[in-house]
Amino acid sequence: MSAELLTCPREGAVSLADVTVVVVTHESAHCLDALSPLISKCPNVIVVDNGSTDDTARRAGRLWLHARVVALERNLGFGAANNRALAQVSTPFALLLNPDCEFPQNDLLELLQVAAQWPEAALLAPQLASPSGALEVNYRWPSTLWRPAGPAATGPLCVGFVCGAAMLFRMQRFVSVGFFDERFFLYYEDDDLCLRLFQAGLPMVVVPQCRAVHRSRGSSRGSTPWRNEYRRGFHHAQSKLFFTAKHRSLQEAAELRRRLLLSTSFAFPFRMVLFAPRLIARMAGRWMGLKNWRVDG
Repeated sequence: MSAELLTCPREGAVSLADVTVVVVTHESAHCLDALSPLISKCPNVIVVDNGSTDDTARRAGRLWLHARVVALERNLGFGAANNRALAQVSTPFALLLNPDCEFPQNDLLELLQVAAQWPEAALLAPQLASPSGALEVNYRWPSTLWRPAGPAATGPLCVGFVCGAAMLFRMQRFVSVGFFDERFFLYYEDDDLCLRLFQAGLPMVVVPQCRAVHRSRGSSRGSTPWRNEYRRGFHHAQSKLFFTAKHRSLQEAAELRRRLLLSTSFAFPFRMVLFAPRLIARMAGRWMGLKNWRVDG
């Protein structure tokens, strides 16, 4: 398989052979075809399947014969599954790509070119956009410091956080900080990682001219959508509180839990009256996540 090349004025040529594409799947068989235009051109691919029941792992192996497919027996969570893949990466870069993201080959090459121009950057990310073309706010400063303000980026920009849906890691820069904290099962693992990079003085750069289409909440389907929404609500609540306890204080996490329990309890009857089943399931999961949260996990 030949790897595409671009010329970089500072670091020579960049190639798709320099990057390993990492995709973590869970009930994601419906996403595989949309990933193929990029995956089929990248010589280094690792797919870690988090215990899917929809044949995702087997289909990925048949679709991409060159990919290394790791089929886990159970769902270990987003961060833990990515860590399993990152431990096997031998290329200078790793692109973490959600199954619900479509990233054109030329945009990945341009992202690699910018990475070559900024060798001090530990992490680079494209601009995320919805299928309609609307830009998502997938970057900001750390939430523990201040709220971001001002216009959108018009060129490569140092930031304090990028969304975990599409991230380019310069592998050597992560030796001192490690990868994902596996105590975050789902949600806030990217907040935690970016904050640790920020605190270590390792730059993160968003590159807005590179675009990835993000079909938000589209990575996992399965046969039980209500159960999936319940789990999303549960893990979002748990991870939000754990992040607050880890990076602020246990007291602030306890106060946040109290406020969120009250607001969720108050809003739940109104959601029942409107009868939106998926939103009801998500809110029920959030309430249980808040109720059952313990600082020691």
